[in-house]
Amino acid sequence: MIEAGSLIRSLSGRPAARNFHTFVINEIGHAIVTGRFPVGSILASDAVMMETYGVSRTVLREALKTLEAKGLVEARPKVGTRVSPTSRWSFFDPQVLSWHFYAKPDRRFYESLFDVRRALEARAAALATQRRTAENIRVMKYWLHQMDSAAGDLENHGIAALEIHRTVAETSGNALLRSVTGIVELTLALSLRQCTGTDATNYLRLSYEALSRLVKAIGDANAEAATAAVEQVIALDEACVLAALP
Repeated sequence: MIEAGSLIRSLSGRPAARNFHTFVINEIGHAIVTGRFPVGSILASDAVMMETYGVSRTVLREALKTLEAKGLVEARPKVGTRVSPTSRWSFFDPQVLSWHFYAKPDRRFYESLFDVRRALEARAAALATQRRTAENIRVMKYWLHQMDSAAGDLENHGIAALEIHRTVAETSGNALLRSVTGIVELTLALSLRQCTGTDATNYLRLSYEALSRLVKAIGDANAEAATAAVEQVIALDEACVLAALP
């Protein structure tokens, strides 16, 4: 399980694993998604992988079972563990999504992410206008304040923005719409990466202003304004991510 926000916190490098099980899952999953272990290839034998990753057979087998549950691999008798076609991958899995942060940029895949994010977040925002409580709005305003106080720090800005998106999803009251969080974090992290080493002042200002409009619209129970604000936030991130691609 990947902790929400860990991808944004690791913009300067890959996240550290918390235990051997997580370490093996991350190493193999990362290698598959980035293409080092291509689709259709057979992974090394248990003995080789145990030596490579320095883990026991039990840890390795449990890691492979987890990766199989995510659709990345398939164990076949007398064949071994094969990397599955991408059509079987669980793209809503936050960990699978996080590995795409390190993969070769793919315009069509990125466009697909933003298409899904746009559809799900617009609905979540509309529902949030109907179901918000004073506490929901208080939490959103707290994270808006954190964004305003980030003073150009991309990581702190990104974490605060993600928490606002997460709160909107929670406020919607639809458990399935909460699955958008992984997509939001990946697209937000990709956008922030484009800002690294550049003058991000304009992006940070526009992001803060759009999220402020979103929070106000939800507080005012204005579904039309809320969905418009969501579109503005997503369009800003999408333009930032796609602008760097050929």
